Amino acid sequence: METNAKTIDWSDFEKIDIRVGTIIQDELFVEAKKPAYKLVIDFGELGQRKSSAQITQLYTPEDLIGKQVMAVINFPSKQIANMQSECLVLGIVDGNLVTLLTSDKPVKNGLRIG
Repeated sequence: METNAKTIDWSDFEKIDIRVGTIIQDELFVEAKKPAYKLVIDFGELGQRKSSAQITQLYTPEDLIGKQVMAVINFPSKQIANMQSECLVLGIVDGNLVTLLTSDKPVKNGLRIG
């Protein structure tokens, strides 16, 4: 399988701060152009951050509370409709379906992915 991704140096990867956090709040993001949820994610000592996630096709709100997810936390905030998204929740994209990247075992919120 070919990829269009450019090769990066280790130092490039180290710039990306990916952390694990637990979803503690979610609601349908009715103001978004595409179906999405508003999420509040607890990153432990790093605090809580909001994010918009287009994951409504595979997840219900009940599925999300308590789920540990991976997110990039060092992107600048981004205005999405009437919300400031403060992190990027990571997922596997297959067309319009997004499967969240999660941990198969519970871990401490805020731990760095590397």
